[in-house]
Amino acid sequence: MGLDAVLAEIREKGKKEAEAIRAESQQDSDRILAEANRKVAEIKTDAEEASTKQESRIIAQDISAANLLVKREILNTQKGLLDDVYESTRSEIARLPESFHREAIKKLLSEAKKEIPQGSIRCNARDVAAAKAVLSEKEFSGFTLGEPVDIDGGILIEGEGNELQIDYSYRTFMNKVWESGLKDASDILFG
Repeated sequence: MGLDAVLAEIREKGKKEAEAIRAESQQDSDRILAEANRKVAEIKTDAEEASTKQESRIIAQDISAANLLVKREILNTQKGLLDDVYESTRSEIARLPESFHREAIKKLLSEAKKEIPQGSIRCNARDVAAAKAVLSEKEFSGFTLGEPVDIDGGILIEGEGNELQIDYSYRTFMNKVWESGLKDASDILFG
């Protein structure tokens, strides 16, 4: 065999090995790119799912916050209306005639007399004349009239020695009625 034939054979063998190496490299490269593309697709899908979940969570939070704000505004408005009703009731009671207040003082003092048989009573300045008229009656002779106090109406009773005190002011009764009937009133007014 001649030198040319050996060289040709070596070249041929080199070409085949180079092509085999290129083919193997191309397969490795294709496999690596396919794996990278799969990971990219997986990451993209995960990111889209996370983004969708985050978007849903943010929307749900915004809706909840908006609903809470609306509910708070409704409750504040309802409370404002109920406060207006309460103040209006106080004003209307204050405008009732002197005869109403005199009868109220008499009934309240009769009730208080069961616990405090004698002592002093105090009322607001508007009701001093009515209280004097009630105290002039014989059944209330054990009571005296004290200095006026800042109450809407009704009386405050103190036993001798200030050991026992009873608050029969209109505000006390209104607060009891208000607290016990507030839910019913709210249900009726606001459904």
